[in-house]
Amino acid sequence: MDARMLDDDFFARIAALRRRSGFRPALALYCRTMTEPAQIVWPTHKMLNQFGRYVVSFMLIHNDYAWRHHRGPRPTLTALQAMVVSSGRQTAAFVSTLKAARFITVEADREDARIKLLKAAPALVTEIGRSGRLFVAAMDMIDSRQPGVAERLDCTDHLGELIRRSAAHVLRHGMLIEPFPRVLRFAMRDCGYPLLTAVIGAHYAATIPGAPAAPPLSLRMMAERLRVSRAHIGNLVKEAEEAGWFQITNGRLTMFDPSLQEEFEHWAAGQTIFYDDLAVAVCEAASDRDRRVV
Repeated sequence: MDARMLDDDFFARIAALRRRSGFRPALALYCRTMTEPAQIVWPTHKMLNQFGRYVVSFMLIHNDYAWRHHRGPRPTLTALQAMVVSSGRQTAAFVSTLKAARFITVEADREDARIKLLKAAPALVTEIGRSGRLFVAAMDMIDSRQPGVAERLDCTDHLGELIRRSAAHVLRHGMLIEPFPRVLRFAMRDCGYPLLTAVIGAHYAATIPGAPAAPPLSLRMMAERLRVSRAHIGNLVKEAEEAGWFQITNGRLTMFDPSLQEEFEHWAAGQTIFYDDLAVAVCEAASDRDRRVV
């Protein structure tokens, strides 16, 4: 998203959120939870934590939920290919991988069996919605909300609707990540974003009283945690060290650029506000539907 698309009120809310005493502890927990090992046998972190593949999955869920609940166009492969920047062949190949991993099902349209519809499985909704849900949980923690809004996103349909609304915003305005070049650079690489959150979490663990303990940052431990090769993690760390962003020595964070923390916190505050606004709207709409049914 072009920064000019964000109004002054949004920037003011970001600044206000970052000044709150609970912001960094909540963000530390977000970072810790983002690196939790996936519960699925497939190498989910590697498969979905890369910007291009994430966007394909993100838009696939949008199309599915728009079709099922909002009279959107049919969620076909052709429709999906027209929405993403990856080539048609790359998109088709990745959709085949998602099908093999049972992250999606392909169903024949009831009116025309020749038309195949892509339907997101709950596991895909859960994995693609993980970061957004955790940002909402961060706001729950900051505001001491009981019960928390994030709890209602445990319902797959609520989380899927959150993703649909988020994707609809992206289709109108662009990706919110674009003004944050280092966050985007990590996100473009396999498991780069979870690695970044692990490093940020380690920094918080060392500097914020009561922050959750960080997982070990050794190449072997991070590779096992994210289910990628040790060489790949090593390359990501080496690139960051050469750029002067952070340094890891014997599995410990020994240098961290304060400007990277500034960039990440600005990005995370915006995401927290953005997803929390959407989640509150999703839950209110669900409550309205429930009252009408009763």
